[in-house]
This record gives sequence, structure tokens and C-alpha cells, in this order.
Amino acid sequence: MDGKQPQQQVGVVVVVEEEEDRSSSDSGDYTSEDEGTEDYRRGGYHAVRIGDAFKNGRYVVQSKLGWGHFSTVWLAWDTTNSRYVALKVQKSAQHYTEAAMDEITILQQIARGDPDDKKCVVKLLDHFKHSGPNGQHVCMIFEYLGDNLLTLIKYTDYRGLPIHKVKEICFHVLVGLDYLHRQLSIIHTDLKPENILLLSMIDPSKDPRKSGLPPLVSSSRDKSVVESGIARFNGDLTRNQKKKIRRKVKQAAQGCVEKEACLEADGDNEPSAAKDQSSSANPKANVASVEDRATSSDKTNRSSDTDGNKEAELANQGGKRGSRLTRKKLLASVDLNCKLVDFGNACWTHKQFTNDIQTRQYRCPEVILGSKYSTSADLWSFACICFELATGDVLFDPHSGENFDRDEVREL
Repeated sequence: MDGKQPQQQVGVVVVVEEEEDRSSSDSGDYTSEDEGTEDYRRGGYHAVRIGDAFKNGRYVVQSKLGWGHFSTVWLAWDTTNSRYVALKVQKSAQHYTEAAMDEITILQQIARGDPDDKKCVVKLLDHFKHSGPNGQHVCMIFEYLGDNLLTLIKYTDYRGLPIHKVKEICFHVLVGLDYLHRQLSIIHTDLKPENILLLSMIDPSKDPRKSGLPPLVSSSRDKSVVESGIARFNGDLTRNQKKKIRRKVKQAAQGCVEKEACLEADGDNEPSAAKDQSSSANPKANVASVEDRATSSDKTNRSSDTDGNKEAELANQGGKRGSRLTRKKLLASVDLNCKLVDFGNACWTHKQFTNDIQTRQYRCPEVILGSKYSTSADLWSFACICFELATGDVLFDPHSGENFDRDEVREL
């Protein structure tokens, strides 16, 4: 992701999804499935593990959703309201903290103007600070959503969606953009498939809200929390079934404690746990998210340089998403309601943080040429997304050469 310079702004998801200092945008440069361990240090990421509790035990981490250069995003259980949420944990350096507070200001403005939740934009539910070994981290709590549009495109094997489905998605995106632009004078500045999330998972079996399993709760929480989870998700179970679930929950919680002890014994405070958790992460990837889902999230290289690479990628994805027939059935029944997410790069028309915005493939001409930009920048990105949804191909995907870089190619 591109956007504000680190001393001013930072961003998710889902996510998440940005590059160092946001000085150059290219989500295609993110092929790694996890964030690595280098930035688990003072001023960097917070070491999050499954079962960790935030805000005095209210939010309990369930699995990893995605990551971005400035934050990680996690599926969490809200023990107060008995619901799943997305937890974004920002890096702790001062410039990240200041930028996160700018993002929260924008998100709060968005939420205030949409009390009925009809504007197709993600909701910030809560925010707080969490202290850890690497510093104090700004944390944001978002409503839990589903897969991002890049995942939807992958389900089609990059063949594109039927036009009537593309139109349905575009309607929701335009509702969100109209709200941001006309009512709030906010420019998203990083609109792309990863930053538009469906309200639910494409595959219902992967949706924790529909799995029927109780959430993992911290071992320090009292028995009533476990009981409430069981009552919510398993109201019709027999006594023996409930006992069995309680036993599994207890074992899972104990397993988290043991795993953490082993990691600490190995002196690994730079959590390789983040890498371990990516295997069980919600495929929504990159939150982010909810917001980093960017982080999203799903940062595979869509611009494969050869047909062989793309075929290998498709084969790998096919294995993850089931047979083509299964994917076709899921696509036929998918709920296409969606929301805009990741406002880590957002700004106002009257207050802009940088001229360096938008991921390269979705970057508008005025930004490429270094001219002034406004809300029309989002509409250019939107048009690129429409093309990608309909065809499965990226409309503009410049490649570098020996004597020129991708920005120069894009200018030409």
C-alpha cells in the first residue's frame, strides 16, 4: 500500500498491505504469507498468540486474519457482546501511533454518519492501547466480515464473474464511495479488491459464525463465559455433547499456554507464532480486514510473469478451495453484499497527507503525473476493479525492464 509518510499516516487489513514507509505501492511485491520476524522488536509488531486476551480480557484471540507492514489483524471473540470481531494491532513506534489515531478519527467520522449501517463501509467498534514488550500498541476493533474480492476473483480461477454479479458488487461499492465523497469529503486512496470485503465467507464452512463450535476463551475467564459461548452456538446439544465441548475448549486453552511456555523457553520473543498461526488463519486475509487485510491478507502475486507460474498458482488455489464444481456451487450462492475497508491511507479532500497514493495497478493518471488529486482518484481505482471482476485480469499491470521501472512504463 502507498499513502502517507510514516510520520503522518499509516494503515490494515485487511487488510490489510503497505510497503516500507509507504513510499512506493505495489501489492504485487507481497508474496509472503506472513510478516516474518524482523519487525518483532521495540517499536514494531506486538507478539500475538492464540488465546491472548486484550482490554482486560474482553477480546480473546482466535486465529490470524492477515497482516500489513504496519499491523497484524486477528479474529477475536468479544466476551462482552458474545460476537466475533476483527482485532487490528498496530506497530508501536510513535509515528505509527500518531497515524493510527488519524485513522481512528476518520473511522469515527464514518461511523457517526452511518448509524443505520447502510453505507457499505466498515464499522470501527472500539479502540484502545495495549502495552507489551515492544511498546504500546494502538488496537482497533472492527466488525467481523468475510472474504475480500481478490479471494472471490480467485474462486473463479481468474475467469471473471458474470456481469450481473459484477453489477451487484459495484452497486455496494458505489454506495460506499458516494457516502465517503459527497457526505464526508473523504478519499479512500487505496481502493483495490483486497480492500473490499464481502459480509460473509464464500465457503460457509470456513465462517466461524456458522461453524457451530464455541469460541476459544482465555483460561483466566470464568466458567460463565464458556457457558455463554456454548449456549449461543450449541443450544440444542445434549449434556454429554456439552461436556465434550467444554473439555475441548479447556484442552485448547491449555495447549495455548503450553505452546507459549515452550516458545518463551526457546527464547523466541519474536513470535514465530505469527508464522504458525497463518496456517489456521481465516482465509479472508487481509483485514483486515478488516483494515490491513491488507494485510490481507491474501498478498499473493497476481501478476505472474509466466503462464507456468499462473497455472501452478491456480492448481495450488484449486486444492485450497476444493474442486472446480465445488467452487462453482459456492459462487452461485455467494452473498455479494460488501463493504469498503482499510482507511489507513485515507484523507480528506481539504487535508491530504501525501501525493504518493494508491497501489500501482489501480493508480490514477493524475497521481502518476504528480498532479493534484481528489475523489476522482477512487473512481479510477473503482473502474479498474470493475474490469478485474468481469475478466479476472488486472487492467494495468506494468513490468519493469533493464532501462526503465514500472512507474515509467505506467506513465507511457
